[in-house]
Amino acid sequence: MYNLTEGNVTRCMVSFAIPLLLGNVLQQLYSVAAAVIVGNFVGKAALAAVGTAAPIMNILMFLMVGITMGSSILMSEFFGAGKHEKVRQEEVTSLLSGLIFTIVLSVAMIFLINPLLLLIQTPVEIMPQAEAYLEIIIAGLVFTFLYNILSSSLRSIGDSMTPLFFLIFSSVLNIGIGVVLVKQFGWGVCGVAYATVIAQAVSTVLCMGYIYWKVPILRFHVRDLKINFPLLAKTASYSSVSAIQQTFLYVGIFILQGAVNPLGVDAIAAYNAVTRIDSFILAPTDSLALALTTFISQNRGAKKVDRIRHSMKSSVVIGVSFCGLLAVSVFFSAQALMTFFLDSGEVSAIEVGVKYLKIMAIFYILPAFCNSFQGFFRGLGRMDITLFATIVQIPVRVILAYLLVELFGLSAVAVGVAVGWICMIVYEAHQYRQYY
Repeated sequence: MYNLTEGNVTRCMVSFAIPLLLGNVLQQLYSVAAAVIVGNFVGKAALAAVGTAAPIMNILMFLMVGITMGSSILMSEFFGAGKHEKVRQEEVTSLLSGLIFTIVLSVAMIFLINPLLLLIQTPVEIMPQAEAYLEIIIAGLVFTFLYNILSSSLRSIGDSMTPLFFLIFSSVLNIGIGVVLVKQFGWGVCGVAYATVIAQAVSTVLCMGYIYWKVPILRFHVRDLKINFPLLAKTASYSSVSAIQQTFLYVGIFILQGAVNPLGVDAIAAYNAVTRIDSFILAPTDSLALALTTFISQNRGAKKVDRIRHSMKSSVVIGVSFCGLLAVSVFFSAQALMTFFLDSGEVSAIEVGVKYLKIMAIFYILPAFCNSFQGFFRGLGRMDITLFATIVQIPVRVILAYLLVELFGLSAVAVGVAVGWICMIVYEAHQYRQYY
């Protein structure tokens, strides 16, 4: 456990955020591993299938993250206030209620896979592979939820290092199993899907074992497995807004896929690759936002306002520094990055991806501000502001992409994303001024 209510603010945030950053990068490896393995061992059609399935998968994955976000904020606040029994009650309540929701959602989604793929105009030649991939991922969604709720429980009490160790092991396992199932057994996209589910299941088991043996504050027994309904109501008020926000964000990305798909398999394959690269570039600011949320929640519970104000400034400075360095790197290495995902012979797809990345590199500094604001308001429990900020930017992304895609191809998506970020920053900065 690590109490974030004492000590140097910047040092606390960096120490807590570094394991989160490494964990975020490893989380990206789950999806990147699938793209790299099928892109190199199966072909661009398989890569396009995984890319087409990704927005649907991400909606579900980040819905799980949204559900656990509200619980994590409350647990951090209770921990900062020294209410350890409340921390455990919140953990159990969120675990049970979220597990029921996840099972119901998984069953419903199995029947919606085909209609959703048709909705985004998935090319007929990659439809069977995209369906098969999603069926397996959705069947294992329960492990995604369990890992997220358990790891967020550990982070809420200041332990960001232990989930990282488990994730390192499961990421290596994911890649190893994926290569074996695809290269040796020829299972194609199904192989990487099974590898992802198995690796997430291993992460879940490791987290459960560690909490039981090493973390008394989070340890629970069969007799503790009951829902605290007053806590559930408060959790739902936080988690539902966060889940809606995450879902709205990835529904927007899902709709963007509909603008890309008519451009053909080359564009789809390129888009799959560049979105994976985007995820890595945004990982530092995503991690800072999560660290900032936990930091502010703990200090809100301890009623230390000065530390909250200082933490926001530290987050922006650190985020801008990271993003600036990464943006320069991407701009000058765009070609090499694309050939990591695609065979060098796929000249057309690589060219489309390089052009996208060079445009995006100009704007990569903007998420340092977007995500710092998001982390700040989540930590204060102002989920309504974070939700509206997302509602502001997503329609801008989508509308601009569809309006410009015929003229500029995949680059239209990059322009839409950048303008959406700018709109989001303007709104969040205005709200921030009302606090400080």
